[in-house]
Amino acid sequence: MAIGRGFAVAAAALALSACAASDAPDAVTAAWWRTTAALSGDDMEGRDTGSAGYDRAAAYVAHRFASAGLRPAGDAGTYFQRINFDDIEVVGEGTSFSVNFANGSTRALRFLHDISVTPTWGMPARIEAPFVYRGYCAPADMTNVRGAVVVCFGTRRAGQTLAAAQLEAATAAGAVAVIRVDDMGFTIEPPRWPLAYARSVVLADGSTKPRSIPSLRLNAAAFSEIANASGQDGADILARGAQGDAMAPFDFPARFEARFATRERSYSSANVLAVLPGTDPALANEPVLLIAHLDGYGYGTPVDGDNLYNGALDDAAYVATLIRFADERHGRRFRRPVIFAAVTAEEKGLWGSRWLAAHPTAAAPTPVAVLNMDQLRPLYPLRILTTLALDDSTLGQTVRDVAGPMGIAVRGDQEPERNLLRRTDHWPFMQRGVPAVSFLFGFDASDTTAAAAYRDWYENRYHAPQDDMSTPIDFQAQADFHRFYFALVEAVANADAKPEWLVASPNRPRAN
Repeated sequence: MAIGRGFAVAAAALALSACAASDAPDAVTAAWWRTTAALSGDDMEGRDTGSAGYDRAAAYVAHRFASAGLRPAGDAGTYFQRINFDDIEVVGEGTSFSVNFANGSTRALRFLHDISVTPTWGMPARIEAPFVYRGYCAPADMTNVRGAVVVCFGTRRAGQTLAAAQLEAATAAGAVAVIRVDDMGFTIEPPRWPLAYARSVVLADGSTKPRSIPSLRLNAAAFSEIANASGQDGADILARGAQGDAMAPFDFPARFEARFATRERSYSSANVLAVLPGTDPALANEPVLLIAHLDGYGYGTPVDGDNLYNGALDDAAYVATLIRFADERHGRRFRRPVIFAAVTAEEKGLWGSRWLAAHPTAAAPTPVAVLNMDQLRPLYPLRILTTLALDDSTLGQTVRDVAGPMGIAVRGDQEPERNLLRRTDHWPFMQRGVPAVSFLFGFDASDTTAAAAYRDWYENRYHAPQDDMSTPIDFQAQADFHRFYFALVEAVANADAKPEWLVASPNRPRAN
């Protein structure tokens, strides 16, 4: 991978974004926004894992790390840790879905707008089967479903039957496919359509590829229409599910038909790894890892005529923070080594961080702490910092010690049902016993302005082409986050003692 080529391609985006950062309160934040523009520009093509655009972005990041005085920490003395992947995608041409009613009418379902599927290797090319609804799809609900396509209410609430358990129950009962209907009551992260594509990615490491009966997702509006046409009250079913109320099972007077056209590919993609060596020989084997994901969605289903998912805030902006921090240090070291990692394939299953956690390099060994950046949205003032894994290790107290004097209140995860702890790149390291934290900009429920901005992001920009440089940014909030994050790194990297797990943590490593 040529470092210089990626830098040259991004240079134009840097120049074009110079005016856009005029509202930034300081030079660091203005430069951060220009770097965000470079990484999320159209020439980077959304940085999809395995794409030429991703490789250009990786080369650009490596160039910036090198220019900031960081040493390579990848494979064979390079900045790159290359990973091989296999993927399978259900493609639009040749794929179709319909509900065929006994009265002769048909409800076609539009792929990626009304319905989608999680591809697996060995999935059937066609399904045609009876169509039944079984509520929450607990094992006890799975009566008379053998040979049928089972529709389940797609709850995401703790204590109810979640997706993996529904799939397991349907499979055990002999169903040929399972369909989860969106829970529109889950407003903390509302379902959105269309989806960019239907693709599954795994490591090309010789492991057995995942296989299962087809698992599909159906949007609530389409389900309601189908239920109404079957003599049911679709709105009532959705409302009862959203409340967690009991629901009666029923069989649709219809058959479900699907045809799947798939495409398989193999490719490689690289983590970008660099290190700022430490000054204390006694702490040389206690590096601190700073991590953000470089990948995005790339090209996908158009939304309002735009099919490029630029991924400005998810997560180009926080790779840009890594770059800005490296620039600010410019070779000035801490006691501990500090590893900078811009990882691939987060959006496809945390594969880049999983690989790095399992395959540390000689220059980037297993860290003693992980400070992750993802899910951050500087859309409103930074008065509250939600910290994932806050009460799992002594890192939580360090976060409080740094944020408190800055006037930033620190809170734990207020939305555990979103499962954010396990959805981003600190988690593979926590699974291997490394203390970690990650952050979100929080707000009080009474702050209607922040709540509206937060909701708008998830309804209209999250994993959509609209996550681009047009997003309204609170530049002072980002400047405040930089001040906090840079001070946190210094506190952890210069501390006498490395972070330790708290005894009460449910995630701490257990003795075998």
